[in-house]
Amino acid sequence: MPLFSKLATGAVGAIHVYIVVLEMFLWDTPRGHKAFKLAPDFATKTKVLAANQGLYNGFLAAGLFWGLGHPVEEFAAQIRLFFLGCVGVAGVYGAATASRKIFSGSDFEAPDDDSPPERAGSKRRKVTATSTASASSRSVKFDSALSKSLFAQEAREATKEEACLPPLRQHSVLYHRPLLLDERVGSQGRKALLSWFDSVSQSRSMPWRKAWVDPQTISDPAELRKTLEIRAYEVWISEIMLQQTRVAVVIDYWSRWMAKWPTIHDLAAAKPEDVLSAWSGLGYYSRATRIHEAAKRVVGDPDMRGLLPSSARDLDAKIPGVGRYTAGAISCIVFGRAEPMVDGNVLRVLSRQLGIHGNIKTGKAVIDAIWAAADAMVKATSELDSPNGETSCEPNDRPGRWGQALMELGSTICTPNPDCSQCPITSTCRVYKEGELKASKPRETLKTIADIEDAACILCEPFDDSAGGSDDDSTQGKNRTNKAEVRQSKQATLAAFAFTRKPAKDAPSSSSPSATSGAPSKATMNIITSHARRFPVKVIKKAVREEETLVCAIRRSDGHYLIHRRPLKGLLAGLWEFPSQLLGPSTKPDTGKREQLATAYVSSLVNGGKERRKRKTKISCGGELGSVPWLFSHIKLTMHVFLFEVGEDAEVADDKEQPRRWVASGQVDAESMGTGMRKCWEMVQNAVKES
Repeated sequence: MPLFSKLATGAVGAIHVYIVVLEMFLWDTPRGHKAFKLAPDFATKTKVLAANQGLYNGFLAAGLFWGLGHPVEEFAAQIRLFFLGCVGVAGVYGAATASRKIFSGSDFEAPDDDSPPERAGSKRRKVTATSTASASSRSVKFDSALSKSLFAQEAREATKEEACLPPLRQHSVLYHRPLLLDERVGSQGRKALLSWFDSVSQSRSMPWRKAWVDPQTISDPAELRKTLEIRAYEVWISEIMLQQTRVAVVIDYWSRWMAKWPTIHDLAAAKPEDVLSAWSGLGYYSRATRIHEAAKRVVGDPDMRGLLPSSARDLDAKIPGVGRYTAGAISCIVFGRAEPMVDGNVLRVLSRQLGIHGNIKTGKAVIDAIWAAADAMVKATSELDSPNGETSCEPNDRPGRWGQALMELGSTICTPNPDCSQCPITSTCRVYKEGELKASKPRETLKTIADIEDAACILCEPFDDSAGGSDDDSTQGKNRTNKAEVRQSKQATLAAFAFTRKPAKDAPSSSSPSATSGAPSKATMNIITSHARRFPVKVIKKAVREEETLVCAIRRSDGHYLIHRRPLKGLLAGLWEFPSQLLGPSTKPDTGKREQLATAYVSSLVNGGKERRKRKTKISCGGELGSVPWLFSHIKLTMHVFLFEVGEDAEVADDKEQPRRWVASGQVDAESMGTGMRKCWEMVQNAVKES
C-alpha cells in the first residue's frame, strides 16, 4: 500500500508539473491551444488567468513531492493523503460544475455547432445578437501569435470553418483565416484575380501603368539604374496624386507633371512655387512640398543618387511623405518585391474576403489583421503562383500585379455599393458565401438568440440585421451606439476553457455554390449584394466645420494686385492668395457689416509700413462681389469676395511670416493659388471688365 501511494503521488505530481508548464508558459502557443482545445483569441485574453491557475497547480505539485521526500514516513503519508485529497476534490467539483464526463476525457471534444454544451445546474444565459459587446469597445490587440494562427502555413493547411449564418454570425476568430491562402482553393483564387486584372488593367488608360522592369532583361547596369530611377519616380508621383483623388483627375495632372519634370533630378531642381502651382487643384498642398523635399533628398544622397530605395522599410524610413502604403506600392510595382500595399479600397475588399465586420478607419486590431493578411497573400502570390508552377522567392511581376488587382477590384467592383455578380473571386469571399447562405435559408429559421459563449471573435463588431442593407452611415452608427453591454458570468467554469467551435468537416469547395449550380437569380444576388454592403462597419462621419472669410482683392491704380503667402504649415500651406481675414465663429454679420470689416482690414494693410503713415491712402470699396463656397475634407468655407481700389502710394505692411507683394493682372494666373481662390479671381476679373 505505501508503494502504491508513492507511485500514485509521483504520477499525479508529474502530471501537475506538466500542467503548470502548459498553463504558465505555453497557454498562448500552438502547443497550449492543442492541449486545451483553445481558440487563439480566447487563449490570448485568458493567459494571465491561466498563469494564476498554473501557479496553484504548482503548489499542489510541490506538496505532492514534499510528501514523497519527507524523511518521516508517518508524516509523509499524511502529506500525500492530504494533497491527493485536494486533487480529488478539485476533480469532483470540476465534474459537478462543468461536465459529468470529465473522467471519460470527452470534455475535451469540441461540441457540435448546433448543440452547444449545457451548463449543469444552471440556466443557459441568452443574449440577443445585438447585445454582444462590440470589438471597438474592448481593448483588442492583434499580436504575432494571433497573426500566426490566422496566416501561417499551419493555418493554410487547416480545415476552415463553414460560412456563418446572418444575422448572428456566430464564429471564432479562426473564421477569418483567408480562403485565398487555403491549400486547396487559394492558388486558384489568386490566379483568377491576376487573370482578371490582366484583362482589365488597360481599360482605364492610366499612363503610369506599365510593364514590370525585369532586371534580367537589361544587361547594362547603368541603363538598368536609369530605367529603374525613372520608373520608381513615375510610380511614386502617381501614388501620391491618387490619394483621395479620382483617377480621371490624376491622369491629366500626372501627364503635365511628367512633361514638366520627366526625371527626379528635374523635380529636385525646380522652384518651390512652381511645384505648388503644378499641384494646384489636387488639394493637400503639403504633399507637394514633401514631394519636392524628398526629391532633393534622394538626388543629394550619396547612396541613392536619384534612385528610390527598393525596400519598403527604407522607403518608409528615409523618404518624406512616403508612408506604409506608398512604400509597399513602389517596392512591389517597381522592384517586384513581395510587400503589402493596402489602401482604403484594399481594406474594404479584404474585410469582405475575410468576413471581418469591423471598423477599417479606426479599429487598430482590424487594420493590423488586414495588413497581416495582405502580407501573407502577396508573399504566397509571389512565391507560389508562377506560370511554370515552380516556387521562387526572386523578385517578379506578380506582387505588383496582385497589389494593383486588389485596388482595381475595390475601385471598380468591390465598391461601397458592390457589383458582386462581376467579382472574379467570389469563391473565396466569406461575405459572399454568407449572403448565399442567407438567401437560401427561410427567414423564420434565422435565429435571433445566441449563447454568449459563441461570441468569441475579437475582431468583429455586433451585426445588427435590423439595419438591412442600408448604406446610411448615421442609421448604422445609431444602431451600434445603443447596444447594451453583455453581463459577464460571475464564475468561469471548465467549459469556458475546454470547448471551442468545431471547424467544418468538409474542405471549402473550389468555387462558390453559384458556380456549380448555375448563376444565382436576381433576387439571390440582391440579397448577397445587400449583405456585402454591410462590410466593413460604416462609421458616422463627423460634422464638417463651417467657416467664413473675407477675401479682399486690392487693386492698385496701375493695375497690380496685392497677394500674400499663406503660412507654411496648415491648410493650403505655402500657397499665394488675395489678403483674407477669417471671421470669428460668433460673428454672423450681414453684407454691410462684412464690408465695414473688410475695409478696416484693407486699411490696416495699405496704410502700413514699419511706421504708421500720417497721410492715409484713399481706399475705394467696390462692394461685395459675391460668395464662393468651397468644401475641404473637414471645413466648409464660404469666401465673401470684395474688390478695393487704392492709389499708387499705398504701402504694404511687412510681415515675415506672411510675405506680401504686388503682381500685375496678367501674372496672377501664374501664381500658385488654390482652386477656391482662383474662383474668387474669376469673380474679380468679371467685375473689373464690367466696370
